[in-house]
Amino acid sequence: MGRLIIVSNRVPSPRERSQPAGGLAVGLKDALREGESLWFGWSGKQVQLHGGDPVPRLDRVDNVTYATIDLTPLQYEGFYQNFSNGILWPLFHYRVGLMNYSRTDWKTYLAVNAMFARTLLPLLRPDDTIWVHDYHLFPLGQALRDLGVKCRIGFFLHIPFPPWSLVRSLPGADLLLEDMQSYDLIGVQTPEDAENLNHCLQANGLAVRGQAFPIGIDPDEFRAQAEKSMKGPEVERLEGSLRGAKLVLGVDRLDYSKGLPERFRGYEAMLARYPEHRGKVTFLQVAPISRGSVEEYRQLRRQLDELTGRINGAYSEFDWTPIRYITRPLAREVLAGFYRRAEAALITPLRDGMNLVAKEYVAAQDPANPGVLILSHFAGAAPEMDEGILVNPYDPDEIADALHAALTMGLAERRTRWQALEQEVSSTTAISWAADFLQALDAAPMAGRS
Repeated sequence: MGRLIIVSNRVPSPRERSQPAGGLAVGLKDALREGESLWFGWSGKQVQLHGGDPVPRLDRVDNVTYATIDLTPLQYEGFYQNFSNGILWPLFHYRVGLMNYSRTDWKTYLAVNAMFARTLLPLLRPDDTIWVHDYHLFPLGQALRDLGVKCRIGFFLHIPFPPWSLVRSLPGADLLLEDMQSYDLIGVQTPEDAENLNHCLQANGLAVRGQAFPIGIDPDEFRAQAEKSMKGPEVERLEGSLRGAKLVLGVDRLDYSKGLPERFRGYEAMLARYPEHRGKVTFLQVAPISRGSVEEYRQLRRQLDELTGRINGAYSEFDWTPIRYITRPLAREVLAGFYRRAEAALITPLRDGMNLVAKEYVAAQDPANPGVLILSHFAGAAPEMDEGILVNPYDPDEIADALHAALTMGLAERRTRWQALEQEVSSTTAISWAADFLQALDAAPMAGRS
């Protein structure tokens, strides 16, 4: 049996290799346990290279070899910052107006993918199975085929896939779609994403490749972490500071796709329309700063700062503040305890791939006294998790009504909703996601090569 080769833009840091925390690392944990594996990608470092391709650094942990390369500042700027995150990220989150296209960045994006392929090639064996991840590496499969690689190659997209009416606004979109024909199987998060992808391929006269494989978490591990964290000092401090108030929790990267201003306005509408909750509920939003050097993200932070100040200024009492807003990351084990303590989770993305926060919240709950999940219709997890309260994030009054319903919901209904959600979270896990994709990849027709 050949090796599993994982290729992603970033490789887990040395600290994460033994105890994975990120969604991809957690999802692949069990797949990487089987036999010998290799994980290839960017180290996260920038260096000035003097001619030629970088030489991968190899680091073995148990049965997994981690192979990392550095990028030059110009490669980082054009490939990562400008094209991947400045063009593909907004486009695939349905924000075409935020794209800032440059043909130079497009060429750098293709050149870095070709460099990834050349650098990976000497590490490959004929019977390997290659699994490429995410939008940074759309052209990588074709770059490997151009070098003569005949292994099975699968691709998984962790963000949404928009319809052709949006995708076609990207110059060179047809070329990217042609490159994706090199993959034997393309996985996406939801049936809607698969339908959009396949329609884009068909619109360009290309064979369909897309299938939905919703990603999950390790619910047993996260539940145990939440139970342990409830006895820790951070949850004890939080509990003391709340002084009996109910807790509404939001956890997101600081990103315009997460619907944070809309969420704050919905909470503000709840305070205005349901004054009985004033002084009795606190909203804690954890939003670690992401891509802080990008102007759109700086504007978002300023907007949230202003909203927080306005809402707290209007509704605070001398012994109560309605919103607590944190822009630094909290440890995953601490967040697990906060999830369990919260009476409601408020998760309102305008568009996202899956949203594992929703699944983590459900897994963390106390079965005897669970909280309520409030989830955007546009979250990738929404079709699986409609036993939560689903909302339109663009409607602050709908968010206000959902918060009121969650905070006043009786125990019997909360248990009934949570039991259905927990069954879904336990049936579609990180382990089942990886296993299902790799099984389908093994059975997929080879992508038209001799």
